[in-house]
Amino acid sequence: MTKPPPRVQRNRASLPYKLRYAAQNPDKVQAYLARLARDLKLRVANRGHVAYYRAVMRADAAKSPEAAVGSPTRERWLKLGQMQFDYLLKHGLKPGDRMLEIGCGNLRAGWRFIDYLDAGNYYGIDISPDILLAAQTTLTRHGLQDKLPHLALVDDLKLGFLPSRHFTVVHAHSVFSHSPIQVIDECFAHVGRVLAPDGLFDFTFDRTEGTEHHVLREDFYYRTETLTGLAERHGFAARFMDDWERLPHGQSKIRLTHAESRPVRPG
Repeated sequence: MTKPPPRVQRNRASLPYKLRYAAQNPDKVQAYLARLARDLKLRVANRGHVAYYRAVMRADAAKSPEAAVGSPTRERWLKLGQMQFDYLLKHGLKPGDRMLEIGCGNLRAGWRFIDYLDAGNYYGIDISPDILLAAQTTLTRHGLQDKLPHLALVDDLKLGFLPSRHFTVVHAHSVFSHSPIQVIDECFAHVGRVLAPDGLFDFTFDRTEGTEHHVLREDFYYRTETLTGLAERHGFAARFMDDWERLPHGQSKIRLTHAESRPVRPG
């Protein structure tokens, strides 16, 4: 892996960074203070990270479902979804694959996967009922009802209601960037059961090469070796996806496969 860009060295939770950022971006201070006040209120009213982040999504989705999943404009929403789809297509995605999308949101990439995959082969889960309602709107807009996608609300990532060894592709885009380490650990502890023997699990994360930190319990920054080491303890082989780094996206990507399996897909 090449030398990381300066952005992955920053500790956005540190006071010097906050002061420097405020001085350089005075127009954003008021918005940050409003977000801080909101997050403090939501943290008091909601116990546990899932309940807290569900409330965050409810507030964000009420303003804009696209912005709630990290796309400030419709154009950006479309581009990010296309990027995710093209990447997996390049890496061997086939219509017969059975996909589980963790944190499917309002189907930014999901509608493209649903359209491409054989009917019934897409399963999306999310913790937010509000964003799943927006996902139904996306399905209707694109006329994908006959592809029989599954959309389910979850409270955790134990995945106990899903079949064993079923999914050939598990995908989690911009999920662990909003997750404390115990949520990621829970996912790694259970996703291996539902992942097919030759399946792959791709996820993105906010990478830092400095101090691991979070901002307002919404944005979490991890070192690559923290997540690969955790995955390996749960029986996975972990690979940092260098080719994703060349794409115009701020997060990094790791691919997990069963440690005893041999890669069968290109890339």
